[in-house]
Amino acid sequence: MYLFSFEKLEVWKESIQLSKEVYKITSTFPSEEKFGLISQIRRATNSIAANLAEGTSRITNKDKAHFTTIAFSTTMEVLNHLILSKELKFISQEEYLKLRERIYKISNMLNALRKAQLNK
Repeated sequence: MYLFSFEKLEVWKESIQLSKEVYKITSTFPSEEKFGLISQIRRATNSIAANLAEGTSRITNKDKAHFTTIAFSTTMEVLNHLILSKELKFISQEEYLKLRERIYKISNMLNALRKAQLNK
C-alpha cells in the first residue's frame, strides 16, 4: 500500500498515538462533559495530525511550515485542556504526566520539522 508523505512523519505517528490515548482517557470523563471538555480536547488532539497531513500537501516550504506552526499551537491547546482536566480531577497525576511527556516529545519534533521546512 502506498504511504502518503505525512504517514511517514514520526511526529504524525506520535500525534496519532496521542489522539488514541486522549480518546481512551476522556471516555472516563463525566458524561456532562460530552459537549464540553471531551469534545474540545478530542478535536484539538485530532487537529495536530490533521494539520500535519494538510501541510504536507502544500507546495512551498513556507506554507508547509505554517501548518506545522498551527499543529504546534494546537499541541499547546491540548496541554491546556489536560492541565484543566487534571485540576478538575478528571485525570490522575500519573495520566497527566504520561500525556505531558508525549506532548513534550511532539512539540520538540514539531519545532525541528518547522526549522527544517524553513531552512530548505
